[in-house]
Formats: sequence, C-alpha cells, structure tokens
Amino acid sequence: MGIITALIVGLIVGALGRLAVPGRQNMPIWLHMLIGVGAALLGTVIARAAGIATQTSGVDWAELLVQVVVAAIAVAIVAGVGSRRSITHHR
Repeated sequence: MGIITALIVGLIVGALGRLAVPGRQNMPIWLHMLIGVGAALLGTVIARAAGIATQTSGVDWAELLVQVVVAAIAVAIVAGVGSRRSITHHR
C-alpha cells in the first residue's frame, strides 16, 4: 500500500510542480509524473534530514511543500534543458 500511496502523492506533486513553474513546458505528461514521483521521494528525504517532517496521522504540509518545491525546480531544469535542445542555430 505504501508504494501506491507514494505514486499517487508523486503524481499530485508532479502536477503541482508543473503549475508552480511559469510559462509553457514542452514536456509530455508522463515526464511530469516521473519527476513528481522522484521529487516526492527526494522531498521526503530532505524534509526528514532538515527535521521538518513529522510523523502525523494527517497530511504533513511542511513535507508536502518541500516536495512541491523540489518538483518545481526539477520541472524548471528539465523544461530548460529541453528548450535548449530544440533551438537550432543558423550560421
């Protein structure tokens, strides 16, 4: 059940990360989902290392915020790399 929950949270974090980055990202939705799952895992590790993640029975809003920030940064980086690849240089 933990893996399914992590995937669902990852999808939500990926969507929120996409919304947090201004402009249009020319990326497929599956890549946003993949970034979201990775950001959810990395955000949890960062939040626990920083001591802001708490073991509560409800939603840990501080940990979720860290996950969304990590997802937004990852989306911005991947979208930036993708946009530079699509630029053609004419001589």
